[in-house]
Amino acid sequence: MVYRLTGRKAGIRYLLITCIVLVINQSHAATGGQPSVALADSAADTVITNARIYTVDTSYPWADTAAITDGKYVYVGNAAGVGTYINTNTRVMDLGGKMVMPGINDVHSHPWQGGLKLLYHCNFPFTATPDEVAVQLRQCIARNTEIAWIEGGQWTSNFFQNYAIASPRAWLDSISPDVAIFLHDDATHNAWVNSRVLTLAGIDRDTPDPEGGRIVRDAAGEPNGLLYESARRLVLDARPDWTVAEYKMAIAEAVQQANSFGLTGVDEARVQAPMLEAYRLLDKAEALTVNVTANLQTPRSYRDTPLAPGEYETLRDKYRTEHVDTRYIKIFLDGVPTASRTAFMLEDYLREDEQGEPARGFLLVDANTLKQDMINLDKAGFTVKMHAAGDGAVRVALDAIEAARKANGPSGLRHQLAHAGFIDPQDMARFAELNATVDASPYIWFPSPIIDSIVGAVGERGRRYFPIAELHALNTDIVMGSDWPSAAVSLNPWGAIEALVTRRNPETNNPDTLWLAQAITLEQALHIATLGGARGLGIESKSGSVKLGKSADFIVLDRNLFDIPPGQISETRVVQTWFEGAQVYSTDPGQ
Repeated sequence: MVYRLTGRKAGIRYLLITCIVLVINQSHAATGGQPSVALADSAADTVITNARIYTVDTSYPWADTAAITDGKYVYVGNAAGVGTYINTNTRVMDLGGKMVMPGINDVHSHPWQGGLKLLYHCNFPFTATPDEVAVQLRQCIARNTEIAWIEGGQWTSNFFQNYAIASPRAWLDSISPDVAIFLHDDATHNAWVNSRVLTLAGIDRDTPDPEGGRIVRDAAGEPNGLLYESARRLVLDARPDWTVAEYKMAIAEAVQQANSFGLTGVDEARVQAPMLEAYRLLDKAEALTVNVTANLQTPRSYRDTPLAPGEYETLRDKYRTEHVDTRYIKIFLDGVPTASRTAFMLEDYLREDEQGEPARGFLLVDANTLKQDMINLDKAGFTVKMHAAGDGAVRVALDAIEAARKANGPSGLRHQLAHAGFIDPQDMARFAELNATVDASPYIWFPSPIIDSIVGAVGERGRRYFPIAELHALNTDIVMGSDWPSAAVSLNPWGAIEALVTRRNPETNNPDTLWLAQAITLEQALHIATLGGARGLGIESKSGSVKLGKSADFIVLDRNLFDIPPGQISETRVVQTWFEGAQVYSTDPGQ
C-alpha cells in the first residue's frame, strides 16, 4: 500500500531518517554504492526493483532498486541490499527492466490558460487554413446558440503572410457579426478579433495605439482586426472573466495532463488572485500532484513607474501553500520576434514592405524603471522572471539584474530570462557572472512555421537561435519550458528533449536542423529537464534526482532513452508517474 504520512508524526520520522542518512553517508566509501539507510523499526512503504534507474546524480548515475518511506527515498542501489526494507506490508514493484528517472520539471508554462483552452475554448491547430478555421468557428457557434463571446485559436504567426485576407476583421464578421470572436495567435501575444469585439472594447479609427502595442489598420485607417501586444490588452479588459470554479477545473485538467507526460513540477508563468485561489483550493483538497511556482503577474501595458512590492507581498503571503511557491513574479519586457516584430532587438527587423519604417520592436518597461523594480523585488525576496525575447530586451534585463546585485549584494535568487534565444555575444558570459538563468524554449528551437516567421522578420540571424551548447559551456544555469499553450500543442516534453539533442523537428522526418552546432548530449538535456528544472523551481534540495532523502518524484518510461536513436526520443511514453511516493498516473489501471 502506498500512503503519505502527514503532520507532526511524519515530520519527526523524516527528521530521524535524515539524521541517520547523514551518519551513514560518512562511511559511503566502504560500501561501493550510493549510501542508504535501514530504519531500525520499519520497512519501506514501496520498493521498486528490476529497473534501470537513471538517477541524474553524478556520484551514482545508475541503480536498479529504490525503497521509499513517507514519500522519500531511503535506499537507492542494487537489489542485493534492499532486503532490510521489505516486509509483508511493503509494496514491491518489479518493473521488468524499464527505465526510471526523476520527474520532468517544466519551468515556463501556463496551466490555467492551457486548461481553459482544453475545456472551454473553440480550438484549431497552428496549421489550420482559413477554411479550417471557418469550419471550426461555425461548429462552435452552432453547438451553443446562446453564446455571446467565443475565445480560441491559435493562428500561426505567419497566418496573414501565408493567406491573402484583405480584412481580418471583415473575414471574422462573415462568420458571425453578432457573436464576439477573439482568437489568440501561437505566441498568445497578439489577437485577431471581429467588429463586435472592437465595439465592446471601444476601439475605433480614433483610438490611438497604446504604448508598447499596435492596432493594425487598413488603408482607410480603420482597425483591421489585428491587435499586437498592449493593444490586445484593450480587448482582454473588456471580455467576460472566468470564475474561480472554472479556473480550478482548468488547472485540475492541466495537472492531469502534466502527470501523464511525466511532469512533477511546473512553473505557472503568470497568475492573478483568482488563479491563485484556485490553486490554493486544489492543494487544500490534496489534488495538486505537482510542485508549482506561481509568478505573480505585473501590468503588461507600457510602464515607466516602478512596481510597489507591497501589493505583491500581500498576494505572496496569502496564497502560498505546501506545493505552490508564490515567491516569484513576472515582468514582460517585450513581445515576440515573429511577423508582428514586437520583440526588442539590437538591430532593425527586415521591413514589412517597401514603405515600412525601420523598426527594432519596443520595450514594455522603461529600462531605468526596470532597474528599480529589480532592486526592490530582489530585496523583497522575489525571483523575477522577465519575458525577454529580443537581444535588446536580454541586455536590458541583464543590466537590471546587475543593478540589483550591486545594490543588494548576492541575494542567492536566480532571476530568469524567459525565451532568451537571441543573445548578443557581449552578453553571453553575463548570465553565469550574474547568477541569472536562461529560461529556454526547446519546444520551438527546431525548423518549424514559427521559426519561418522569425526568419521572415529578422532575416538569416533568425537561424542562429538559442545557443544552448555555448551557454552550457559557460556554466550558465539553463532551464526549459514549454510555454504551453503558447507555441506548444501540449505539455509533452519529449519532443523538446529530442530537439535539444538533434536540433531537428521531432514531428517530421525532415533532415533540416536549426544551428546544429548548439546541440547537446542526452545526459545534458536530461539534466536540464530534471535537476536543472528543479533548481529553477527552487526545489533542487528535495526533488530533481533520485537520491537519498529526496522526494520520490519519478517516472517509468516505455523505453530506455540511452538505447534508442535520438530521433526516437519524442516517441517516448510515460508508463507511470509518482509524486511524493504516491502513484499519480499509470497507463495500467491495475498498477
